[in-house]
Amino acid sequence: MSATAENPPGRTAGAAGAAGTATATAPAPPTATASASAPTVEMRVRARVISDDPLYRAIPVALRFTAAEPLAVRVVFPAELSPEDTDNEWVFPRALLEAGLLAPTGTGDVRVWPCGRVQAVVEFHSPEGVAVIQFDIAALRRFVRRTYAVTATR
Repeated sequence: MSATAENPPGRTAGAAGAAGTATATAPAPPTATASASAPTVEMRVRARVISDDPLYRAIPVALRFTAAEPLAVRVVFPAELSPEDTDNEWVFPRALLEAGLLAPTGTGDVRVWPCGRVQAVVEFHSPEGVAVIQFDIAALRRFVRRTYAVTATR
């Protein structure tokens, strides 16, 4: 699997508009669901869109993982951020997210790097532009840890 994000058909790639970044704060409790096919983890977090605007914009983001696709994670932005008014989902390697919490990682459509000790930045590149989203690094670490817990129980 490459570091390039996959965008499912009918989804746009511009996650938070042409230019933006998000920071996750105060995540909602994650849920682990055992479906008929594979266990999943979903964690809702608040992120911050980084832009030239001095006032940052907090947005809700869903982090998703399913044991049926053990190498991939999904980051889902709400429909109100999309010009098509549909959820915007980015799929990329779990290893990219995990490595980016320690050091700058990625050369394709998705890049991840730590920003100080408490923040991480995920940058999404698409033909429509670049979205820069800032997350609470603890929330991303918790999510990654739970994805491994789900796959270890299989």
